[in-house]
Amino acid sequence: PQIMFYPHQQNQAYWYNTEEPISFSDVKIRHAFIQKVYSIVSLQLLITVTITALFVFLEPVKISFYSNIWILWIALGGTLVILIVLVCCESVSRKFPINIILLMIFTVFESILIGAISAVFNINTIFIALGITSVVVIALTIFAFQTKIDFTGFGVYLFVFGIVLCAFGIVTLIYRSQILNILYAASGAGLFSFYLIFDTQLMLGGHHKNSISPEDYVFGALNIYVDIINLFLFILRLVSAIEE
Repeated sequence: PQIMFYPHQQNQAYWYNTEEPISFSDVKIRHAFIQKVYSIVSLQLLITVTITALFVFLEPVKISFYSNIWILWIALGGTLVILIVLVCCESVSRKFPINIILLMIFTVFESILIGAISAVFNINTIFIALGITSVVVIALTIFAFQTKIDFTGFGVYLFVFGIVLCAFGIVTLIYRSQILNILYAASGAGLFSFYLIFDTQLMLGGHHKNSISPEDYVFGALNIYVDIINLFLFILRLVSAIEE
């Protein structure tokens, strides 16, 4: 199973507290925060699509990468280290420009991993998965903005589901079954669909039970980006399994 990151549950100190110096209830502050987060996420996705395209369409890039497998380990290690720093060190994740620099480095490392994974799939499969992911992300984002249902209190349940999904992934490695593979991929796509709604509502504030501080725009962008990337990977796996 692919590597899944859950920055959401690692540090709930990022979630908004009424004692924060900046009030998240101010509409202008919240709108500026949301705009900043989605601007950063858009840049991250652009970087990821560009690097992934290099792996998928340029054979020399693919050959060079697989000939120097140490790049994979650097990207994997760098991703984990930066993720831990951004999630656990509030003073770093809130300090500009180091927070943006670390986030962009994380994005590049993560994009290398995504590119390496995508390169083993058929191009048509990648485009189908990309199209489905785009539609799902847009639909879920609109739903998260419009619905009166508060998903921000479901964090514990999503975390438990994530642990169960990891265990399920190990089972799929031991017992090679196409049915299990499809169920695993569908479950993963479902989990990160809910995570996307959850993280989107954390940014909205307002009537929602939990929200994150407007100072934590990097943490917010990290959550949304990770949700979209994992959603794409599970949909890619699901489409590939169904095609087979």
